[in-house]
Amino acid sequence: MNLKKLPLGIQTFSKIIKDDYIYIDKTDLALDIITNNQYVFLSRPRRFGKSLFLDTLHNIFEGNKELFKGLDIYDKYDFEEYPVIKIDWAGNFKTLEGTKQTTKRILEDNQRRLGIDCKFDDSYANCFNRLIQTAHEKYKKPVVILIDEYDK
Repeated sequence: MNLKKLPLGIQTFSKIIKDDYIYIDKTDLALDIITNNQYVFLSRPRRFGKSLFLDTLHNIFEGNKELFKGLDIYDKYDFEEYPVIKIDWAGNFKTLEGTKQTTKRILEDNQRRLGIDCKFDDSYANCFNRLIQTAHEKYKKPVVILIDEYDK
C-alpha cells in the first residue's frame, strides 16, 4: 500500500496536488463562498489552513481547472480566469521603513504577475487603487482581492 505524504507546513495548493500530498477537499466550501458572496472575511485560529484556502481560491480564480480534477468543484464551476491581486501581509512590520518595503514588494509582485505598471509617485494607496482599476480595464472583469495574514 502506498500512503500519501502529509503536507506539513505546505501552503501552496498546486504543490500539494502535483506532489500527491493528502488533501482534504474543501472546494465545496470555496464554491459556496464564490457563488453566494461578494465580500468574505475568514476568521480562523492560527495554523488552521487560511493561507492554503486562500491559495486554493487563487488557483480557482486564475482558472487552473486541471489542478481540481477529482475534487468537488471540478464539474460545478466554469473556471473563468479573473485578475487576482494577492496581498500577503507576512513580512517586516517592526518599523515604518519595513512596512513601506513590504507594501512596495506586494504591489510590485502583483503588478508583475498581472502585467501592469503603476508608479509609486504619490502614495501606496493610490498605486493600489490604480492597480485595481487598471486590472479591471485590462482584463474587462471584476478584480479578485485576496488578503492573507490580515492580522499582521
